[in-house]
Amino acid sequence: MEQQRRDISKAEKRQFRKDKRQQKQIQKMQDQMPDLKIVQTAPDTETKRLCAMNETQAHYIISILKNRLTLGIGPAGTGKTYCCGALAAEAILAGTIDKIIITRPAQEAGEKLGSLPGELEDKYEPYIEPFRDVLNERMGKARVDSMVKCGHIQAKPLAYMRGKTFKNAFVILDEGQNTSPTQMKLFLTRIGEGCTVIVNGDVKQVDIYGESGLADAVRRLRELEGINVV
Repeated sequence: MEQQRRDISKAEKRQFRKDKRQQKQIQKMQDQMPDLKIVQTAPDTETKRLCAMNETQAHYIISILKNRLTLGIGPAGTGKTYCCGALAAEAILAGTIDKIIITRPAQEAGEKLGSLPGELEDKYEPYIEPFRDVLNERMGKARVDSMVKCGHIQAKPLAYMRGKTFKNAFVILDEGQNTSPTQMKLFLTRIGEGCTVIVNGDVKQVDIYGESGLADAVRRLRELEGINVV
């Protein structure tokens, strides 16, 4: 029993040292990030500065800030949506971009919801609701609603991207694993000047038949300059 207690104590000390090393690494990477503004959303409230919760999130945030295109891959709950949504809010409030564009393939996860009532924006709203939640938290619902009406925040189905070119925008493609290689090529060839582009997805959770456009893009693009895979 005494030996077992000593072994447990050693394991706890090793884990403590490991946690300390990781925390120092996260802090070091955090210090490399620009000092993002604290956004005033209402007279009595303000959002907190965006901070990474682990080393991989720090890599992801730094990649978005430094690269033209970031491919973020990971399971649900790893902060892909929140981090890029928060950075998009910071960018539009700082005036470094003209608009935020959010899209995703209209692929249902195993269920058929049927046709939804309303205009195109109303039908597409359920698909981009997670980003609306992030933007509302970071900027305030009234400001987000105003920007949506003015066209500074746009949510468009992937199918309606043909013929468009993104300029001076923060562009997010969510659920990228559910695009085909043809759809992914269509999206990536829309990128114009002054854009920051993020493609998020989980290549282990594909809801389409055939090859995933996200996996195809990672294989083809990961070695190119200005493009990073996290």
